[in-house]
Amino acid sequence: MYLHTGNNKIIREKDIIGIFDMDNATMRPDTRDFLRRRQEENELEISRQEIPKSFILYQKNKRDRSAVCISQLSTFALCNRIRKNTV
Repeated sequence: MYLHTGNNKIIREKDIIGIFDMDNATMRPDTRDFLRRRQEENELEISRQEIPKSFILYQKNKRDRSAVCISQLSTFALCNRIRKNTV
């Protein structure tokens, strides 16, 4: 199954490593550094300039490193979409 993360971005559910709340996760300096490094390595995907509420860490493919997708949807909304796909 696939997860629509907003702004026409779709990620395969089996490739998702984690879904994180932007406000809580970015309070830690190591998370901010991680996101900054991903941006420098062009592994951070921001679809639009809307207020980010969450980010999804996922595996692009078997050979590539993981990537990060910033979403304007909350972690609650994204997890509900996954639950609806499994029912």
